[in-house]
Amino acid sequence: MTTDTLTAADVEAAAERLAGVVDQTPLQLNARLSALSGARVYLKREDLQPVRSFKLRGAYNLISQLSDSERAAGVVCASAGNHGQGVAYACHALGIRGQIFVPSTTPRQKRDRMLALGGDMVDLVVVGDTYDDAATAAAARVAATGATLVPAFDDLRTMAGQGTLAIEVVEQLGHAPDVLVVGVGGGGLLAGCVSWLGERHPGTRVVGVEPAGAACLGAALAAGELVDLPEIDTFVDGAAVRRAGAHTYPIVKESGAELISVPEGRICSEMLALYQVDGVIAEPAGALASSALGRFVHVQPGQDVVVVVSGGNNDVSRYSEIVERALVYEGRKHYFLVNFPQEPGALRRFLDEVLGPDDDITLFEYVKRSNRETGPALVGVELGDPGELDALLDRMAHSPMGVEKVEADSPFYRFLV
Repeated sequence: MTTDTLTAADVEAAAERLAGVVDQTPLQLNARLSALSGARVYLKREDLQPVRSFKLRGAYNLISQLSDSERAAGVVCASAGNHGQGVAYACHALGIRGQIFVPSTTPRQKRDRMLALGGDMVDLVVVGDTYDDAATAAAARVAATGATLVPAFDDLRTMAGQGTLAIEVVEQLGHAPDVLVVGVGGGGLLAGCVSWLGERHPGTRVVGVEPAGAACLGAALAAGELVDLPEIDTFVDGAAVRRAGAHTYPIVKESGAELISVPEGRICSEMLALYQVDGVIAEPAGALASSALGRFVHVQPGQDVVVVVSGGNNDVSRYSEIVERALVYEGRKHYFLVNFPQEPGALRRFLDEVLGPDDDITLFEYVKRSNRETGPALVGVELGDPGELDALLDRMAHSPMGVEKVEADSPFYRFLV
């Protein structure tokens, strides 16, 4: 492999190493997204890899190229969960010791999967609150032990392995897609795909999709240099990266690939649609790319569009939060502080005179009880029709009860969602 850039030949060499190791995951025509966009939309089901994401491609490609002395020293990686599973799988398959550093926000389900895949060849270390905290700890361990660092995205060997997905898509489709849409954390998959497609099929439009709460690559492109995000939302844990890669950034910048960001609530809505309509269980990062179609990424009718679904490691305990975020994003769920008169029938009047016929109370909790004439309550309302919000607010304004809407930018809101 070249030392200063990533070439199509590097990606093709990686494909040869991965033959028989990674699965050729299905490329499935999706009726829901095709109807939404007017194009022929295919899902590239990387959630069906042995580790449920494309991360196995990059991890195995790097680790399989280590020298005997490097193998003896072992490997170390930092991961939000999916890359760690790829490293664990590779360590077990190649008989190499590995240490995986993960932040405390990594779901328990992903931690358990890493240990199951790696068996007695890997150790798991939980440190910090973000991927970047884990990356700092992993780098310190490498410096202290001489082990080889296996980056989740910022290494040409990792990127080459991840870019093999593009080769597979073209082989399965029979030609290059008009549009390829991929999720973006640190940019490894995007960099690998644009490197191969840019040389072999330059007519393909490539779009990278970041979570709005952790859009580090977009921030770097806007600034013209790598930057650290001051804060990140770790909800999309598989793509919650504070700083893009020193190697991925210039490759993506030079490629001219499009980059957009999508609100976390929209990602939640897409997760539910994938599950309820398409029968696909995706984690937040897995629904990242497909969440952008229609509202954020527009394609032409009749085009062949491939969307990567990667990340099927969702913890069932997260679904209550996923549903909540989706309802709030769609404008169906709202919270209010209501001052109820301390008299019989006050709640009944609120139900009859303020709520619409299709609205539902999903939360009712007195905030404070006292001997005063009114008592405040926190009320959650789910609207039957998001378009009826203005009418509800108007009825509240004309009600004798004092009502205050809890806005999404209020510090108090963080305790609700």
